Amino acid sequence: MHLQWYPGHMTKAKRMMQENIKLIDLVIELVDARVPVSSRNPDIDELGKNKARLVLLNKSDLAEEKWNDAWAEYFKEKGFSVVKVNSKKGGGIKSIQGVIREACKEKIERDRKRGILNRPVRAMVVGIPNVGKSTFINALAGKACAKTGNKPGVTKGKQWIRLNKQVELLDTPGILWPKFEDQEVGLKLAFIGSIKDEVIQTEELATELIKFLGQYYKEVLPEKYNVTMNEDPYVVLNDIAKNRNCVLRGSEPDTEKAAQLLLDDFRNGRLGRLTLEYSQELE
Repeated sequence: MHLQWYPGHMTKAKRMMQENIKLIDLVIELVDARVPVSSRNPDIDELGKNKARLVLLNKSDLAEEKWNDAWAEYFKEKGFSVVKVNSKKGGGIKSIQGVIREACKEKIERDRKRGILNRPVRAMVVGIPNVGKSTFINALAGKACAKTGNKPGVTKGKQWIRLNKQVELLDTPGILWPKFEDQEVGLKLAFIGSIKDEVIQTEELATELIKFLGQYYKEVLPEKYNVTMNEDPYVVLNDIAKNRNCVLRGSEPDTEKAAQLLLDDFRNGRLGRLTLEYSQELE
């Protein structure tokens, strides 16, 4: 299964970010807590060098807490400020403004020495598609000022949002990178919905997820769908279709519908808290 998605507007968005970085004091990077490394665009480190950095482990309520903690430590050791957040329900949002000030304290002190008082910190919010940037900004601002949608590519252009006298945010479109060197990364991004579903084969993707869960979370599918795990993931998908009444005419199992159901349940946390990437793999 070969995965790639890099529409034209992403090239334009990357150029816009490069042009605006000189105005920025802090880069706030959202990653999906279930796949914190795969959901990082490698171009962001180059873009944000010499800037203060804040990594937000978003959707942390959908990932295992012990791994959230391990990943927070991993990023802190790399010199980033880190906050675990759940933008949809507002978890971790209250602490953000203080963390922004802390991350930019050297810049604020430099300004003070030059007699520049009360210049707001300017932060660029970056991340791949569907990682929750707009939801985060709305939660932080306390109002719906950025478009949101549970599909990649909702934010198309840049917009400045003034949070208060201390902080201004630049919202940017979600961008991927032109080529996934490792197809494993593409697969994980497809699992979390960062690649448009129209460009992937849903059944194939669902069977890959079944394989992963069979290896690391053996009880999840039997408990949720009353199925027995099998070495052949298509058998499991077939059983999910039967048990969830996903049938075609002639009572044939509708595995396409079952695949979509499984992916939706995973993406929305209905299978429980699952982490797909483990920090010790990188040690």
